[in-house]
Amino acid sequence: MTNTIAYEIIQRYEPIEEVKKQHQMSVEGFTRYMDSSECSVFKNECKYVYQDMNQPLCDYFISTSHNTYLISDQLVGRSDLWGYISALVKGCRCLEIDCWDGSQNEPIVYHGYTLTSKILFKTVIQVIHKYAFMTSDYPVVLSLENHCSPAQQEVMADNLQAILGDTLLSDMLDDFPDKLPSPEALKFKILVKNKKIGTLTETRGRKGSNKHGLVEEFEEDVDQEDDEDATSDVFALKSSQGKKVEAEKKNQEKEVESGGLTLFKKKKMKIALALSDLVIYTKAEKFRSFEHSRMHQQFNENNSIGESQARKLSKLRAKEFIFHTRNFITRIYPKAMRTDSSNFNPQEFWNIGCQMVALNFQTPGLPMDLQNGKFLDNGGSGYILKPQFLRQSKSNFNPNEALKNSKPITLTIRLISGIQLPLSNLSSPKKADTLAVIEIYGVPDDQMKQQTRAIKKNAFSPRWNETFTFIIHVPELALIRFVVENQVLITGNELLGQYTLPVLCLNKGYCRVPLFSKAGESLDPASLFIYVWYIR
Repeated sequence: MTNTIAYEIIQRYEPIEEVKKQHQMSVEGFTRYMDSSECSVFKNECKYVYQDMNQPLCDYFISTSHNTYLISDQLVGRSDLWGYISALVKGCRCLEIDCWDGSQNEPIVYHGYTLTSKILFKTVIQVIHKYAFMTSDYPVVLSLENHCSPAQQEVMADNLQAILGDTLLSDMLDDFPDKLPSPEALKFKILVKNKKIGTLTETRGRKGSNKHGLVEEFEEDVDQEDDEDATSDVFALKSSQGKKVEAEKKNQEKEVESGGLTLFKKKKMKIALALSDLVIYTKAEKFRSFEHSRMHQQFNENNSIGESQARKLSKLRAKEFIFHTRNFITRIYPKAMRTDSSNFNPQEFWNIGCQMVALNFQTPGLPMDLQNGKFLDNGGSGYILKPQFLRQSKSNFNPNEALKNSKPITLTIRLISGIQLPLSNLSSPKKADTLAVIEIYGVPDDQMKQQTRAIKKNAFSPRWNETFTFIIHVPELALIRFVVENQVLITGNELLGQYTLPVLCLNKGYCRVPLFSKAGESLDPASLFIYVWYIR
């Protein structure tokens, strides 16, 4: 540190004028400095958009929400506009809207065939228009789970155009007729993700024409094992007496077998041309196989794959999966049986380059800690540029194999102390036994955790002064999670606070780690005091 930098720090943080004039710093001034953002464990440059935002959309991890309208469980929970507001404020860039026919020709949003409450589609769009760019300037994708009749699809199209106005992307950009545009090119734009009829050229040819009453019908294969609609179909209520929900919805759809492995059902769908023509670069297309996608899938077609199927593919055909995500936006969604709105670990799908890993934002816990931590990067814009090895066509990267020619980071962290840690709900401050845990999430070879000893009967300002070293082979994908717990032998340790961030956003030197509650709320001034060093 130069004398000039030291002088600037003294001028900013020293409260006593006499000490400041002597170019010195008091204990109070030093405390203020250590508590400032300059000494945060999170690098200052990562708080701003610093990555190249001119690459195609498929080159980015995109913050994505599942069933955004729900604020609790999937069966009897409340649908609420707050789900959209809170997701957008957190920087989420892909929102899900489940659309159904409502009364008086007004489409509604809710989790079909359940007791979740209903909200109007148009009020959802009004809220999205208000909050879409409050946190980030980069494009928002509206992922429509469309169950509406053609007539109410036309109402949806009218709502989208009337409410969103110029922010709605309703025509291809002149510079991107045959390739995906970049987040920069789509700044302050809202995209519709839905089924689409015809090509972008045909859509442009119909621009300005009257599409009222124009409807197209098509058949689609739907994988019964991992059908996203199953979260509606499977849970048709058996009775009003609170009995268990039935396993299937009665229908007359024909089952066919594909390749002797996966069962499909044929599903006839009708789509209003007015809504179809609002889909430009985010056309929803059924995923059949990697081979089919390589041969037939168009640049503007996106796939949604259920977590169970995606997990199998990621373990058995990881390289093909990565090749697929290099070219096409791929969304992963929770399996239908997660009726409690629980989440899977998103890291396993980020490891293979999946752009949209959809989580239930209303459910706190480790998956949402990882989600929030990952998307702190790049100014909280909701877009993170994927590492080169997940974008380059010649890359042989496979997260499940031992890595050749990797450039690992040797990370050393000294956990010094805790500062004004939050109170335990299970023990009094004088009886709580406090420990700290450091967890690494990334490719399987990098997953590890280490913990301090428990400091007995001190939950307010424990001192550990313990040093830990980690070898991280793929730091570009790695997240680090700091956890503070109250040691409880009978019921399991109690979480007091945590903080998660990308490994490459770690500051060096003496740092303060802010702590957040399980629900994601700041526990300031609670923090950890640590020393960080790493070499590569």
